[in-house]
Amino acid sequence: MQTNNEVVIVTGSGTGIGAACAIDLAKRRCRVVINYTKSETEAHETAKQCEAAGGEAIVVQANVADDADCHRLAQAALDKWGRIDGLVNNAGITKFVPNHRDLAALDAEDFHRIYAVNVIGSFQMTRAVAPTMQAQGKGAVVNVASIAGVVGNGSSVAYAASKGALNTMTLSLARALAPEIRVNAVCPGFVETRWLQQGFGDKVYASAKANYEASVPLKQTISPEAVSDAIVWLLLGASLTTGEFILVDSGFHLGAAPLKAR
Repeated sequence: MQTNNEVVIVTGSGTGIGAACAIDLAKRRCRVVINYTKSETEAHETAKQCEAAGGEAIVVQANVADDADCHRLAQAALDKWGRIDGLVNNAGITKFVPNHRDLAALDAEDFHRIYAVNVIGSFQMTRAVAPTMQAQGKGAVVNVASIAGVVGNGSSVAYAASKGALNTMTLSLARALAPEIRVNAVCPGFVETRWLQQGFGDKVYASAKANYEASVPLKQTISPEAVSDAIVWLLLGASLTTGEFILVDSGFHLGAAPLKAR
């Protein structure tokens, strides 16, 4: 892997997967732009952990659903370090509707709000960094999608649809931005984060976690650090990989275990 002080923007990196990714990059001496919308205290704590790990970090508040904020976020990296080598489109939102049969629990506004961040925000951030990466002749984008976008499960139908759209957009952008920029996606399964626990509530979260661990081939839910491993490889290694989805789900996508002969 490269470790040449690459500059990487990680959206939604105050907590969870984004924070784990920022810290992982810092351990490799990368310079990281930590972004948050609401989690200011956590974002600054993540920055401290990045610096303690040997990297450099700045913290920028921005809402990726706002195109002007996306350009401001990219410009912050350029003003500080003069280049942008990587982008992790991690910022995401949802509406928790555990019973997908309850179609009345979602309306058009829910879809617009979720798509604005999960899909349009990722597009706008990619567009904001693309000219710099193209001028450099090299760059990498990793979209944090979800297994929900592959198999249609997850926190709600709207969320699953947005992550499916993000996967498709990954393919489109991989074609459009080659050869200078590689674009890939990671699709995590059940990730142990505060976001998921608060969204489901303690009781539902505990039950869902136990069911996941019992049903997947590798018998584990996913840590933020496990997702970060895949993201960092796609950013700093994987030099000939583009338009790819990496499923980090303990084998959830494989479905039920095959019958064994007696």
